[in-house]
Amino acid sequence: MSEQERILKFQVFRYNPQKKGDKPRMVTYEVTEAPGMTVFIALNEIREQQDPSFQFDFVCRAGICGSCAMVINGKPTLACRTLTSTFENGEIKLLPLPGFELIGDLSVNTGKFMRAMSERLESWIHDADADDVNFDKLEERMDPDVADQIYELERCVECGCCVSACATKRMRPDFLSAVGFMRLARYALDPRDKRSDEEFYEIIGDDDGVFGCMTLLGCEDYCPKDLPHQTQIAYLRRKMLAN
Repeated sequence: MSEQERILKFQVFRYNPQKKGDKPRMVTYEVTEAPGMTVFIALNEIREQQDPSFQFDFVCRAGICGSCAMVINGKPTLACRTLTSTFENGEIKLLPLPGFELIGDLSVNTGKFMRAMSERLESWIHDADADDVNFDKLEERMDPDVADQIYELERCVECGCCVSACATKRMRPDFLSAVGFMRLARYALDPRDKRSDEEFYEIIGDDDGVFGCMTLLGCEDYCPKDLPHQTQIAYLRRKMLAN
């Protein structure tokens, strides 16, 4: 058998909390590797050809939606961007992302967390003239360098990998975590958002906010989009200390 036709062994976490009597367990599946195969492609093959009850999430299959995030051989990352060829021994262990409500097997409810985070941060542009809606008003001009910085932060796909990799989040359930800091930094940079530093301080100026981060770098180490999480945390800390 050639290297491209080797047999992959997937140890997969299985548990359906909605099924009475079901218990957490690890189940092994074997898949014949194909050229360019990703973990996502292999999981699809398992569900289509071996076990249709197997649960995992996906939408875009291109590393844009963040839905297929899971723990792969101990690392929180995206299944659609993880090539099976990177595992020399062909053994792959899959677990759901910790820190989120389990839906079933590898499927977790990141949406519930992200919505609560968005409401907590009031993730929309706070315009001083919001009550005076004028659809004919021209959009406020923005410095191109600032626009580029905002675009960089908007690349976050809210996959939840940084949340699962955060030791502080494990100890403090209400800790905002890196995805929240990235979101708030985006609005703090945006000149169209008229909130003051004092108003931002009320949201993140405590141990559950930006000062609770222990700088263990898990968020930056495991971000599948290679976003500058620590740079943004430092940026927000400097703004908060000015108050």
